[in-house]
Amino acid sequence: MATQGLAEHLLRPWKPAKQNNYILTNANIVDTATGSVLSDKTVKLSDGLITSITDSSESLNELWKGSHDAIVLDLAGKYICPGLIDAHVHVTAVPGEKDLGDMYNLDEQRSSMRQPYVCKQMLQRGFTSARDCGGATLALKQAIDENVLQGPRLFIAGHALTQTGGHGDIRGPHNHSDCCGGTVMALGRLCDGVTECIKAAREELRCGSNFIKVMCGGGVASPTDKLENVQFTAAEVQAITECARNSNTYVTAHAYTPRSIRHAIDNGCRGIEHGNLIDEATAKYMAEKDCFLTPTLITYAEMASPEFPGFLPPESKSKNDQVLEAGLKSLKTAHSAGVTICFGTDLLGPLGVSQSKEFSLRSQVLSSAEVLKSATVNPARMFGQADFLGQVKEGFSADLLVMTSNPLDDVAILDRPDKCVLAVFKEGRVYHSRWSKVVQDVVPVQDNIE
Repeated sequence: MATQGLAEHLLRPWKPAKQNNYILTNANIVDTATGSVLSDKTVKLSDGLITSITDSSESLNELWKGSHDAIVLDLAGKYICPGLIDAHVHVTAVPGEKDLGDMYNLDEQRSSMRQPYVCKQMLQRGFTSARDCGGATLALKQAIDENVLQGPRLFIAGHALTQTGGHGDIRGPHNHSDCCGGTVMALGRLCDGVTECIKAAREELRCGSNFIKVMCGGGVASPTDKLENVQFTAAEVQAITECARNSNTYVTAHAYTPRSIRHAIDNGCRGIEHGNLIDEATAKYMAEKDCFLTPTLITYAEMASPEFPGFLPPESKSKNDQVLEAGLKSLKTAHSAGVTICFGTDLLGPLGVSQSKEFSLRSQVLSSAEVLKSATVNPARMFGQADFLGQVKEGFSADLLVMTSNPLDDVAILDRPDKCVLAVFKEGRVYHSRWSKVVQDVVPVQDNIE
């Protein structure tokens, strides 16, 4: 007689129990779409979703139906904010190495052992989703999805595509080793010519990429390319974007200058990463094309910080100084032109500890409501998840932050999540709590033997 399949708890012993039902009463909901607060609401969470939002003055009897085991939390004086989204991270660029060169040369096995730490720290800061723009693997994404590891929901690019000598080619000018098409180095994959670009894009999509990242201009962390360089030919970029469209996804481009930004957009890219040297005309062009911009200001500030001496090699330091000075101006220029702006950090290695500092940087030129929107509503739309992520609404994923105060009054409070984020819910589970009233419920608490 044939045996039945293994029980789920034996096949996947790490799988957590079904989500608890929660009823959150007397809550103030931060409406990230309108930049307003909905006061005295009751929010019900079931099966990982927000199943209802009602006035707290209404009877709880209806909410109790089918949820007699619900955990009721009184959030009087507290605020519910949707989980945050960082749209530009590199989770494989782990801490532990003293400078950029050592980080790039870290072997894959040691990096993979440190990645769970990086992911868990992001989640504890309140980032329930993140878009990895080069390096993260499908295996890591799946491990988080299956709750083997704790971390933000990942949207991954796999390896960023770079030309020989482009941003992503980490060889110095005196390194004459020959890298053939398809070679993977650190966060990128080398490809030259239309045929290699098509092959590389298809390979990343085959390996589970949610989108494609392409290097269309020079970068700070690469040794041989200048910031003003335009990278890849029009035909190469078109080939990559066509592959993405055929797979019902999109391409985002690393680009700083107006010329490289237009090069990317004209050839089919839907997103621009960084954009520090953008001008008014190019910003208006981006807005007309409904192209997303993901600035990453904090990474340049931290690479120039005395806290991380010697992290950048000399050939990168001058480039970093150039884009750092232009950062806030570019953010203001893009916002004034009506560009949809997303929150990103792009922190590498030990700099990752500064992820939340991006909020106060942006608040120097944007309102708290706009900064918060860039970390919730806007990236959700870029991901094609506008009806599921980035807001506290019925039918959306129960990705929530319980906060001590209103981030719309001062979004810079999110720089210190340890002081303002009481609990982090992801898909209806409490992954992290700093509040005695809320218990972490992802890993079951073991009974004491003695």
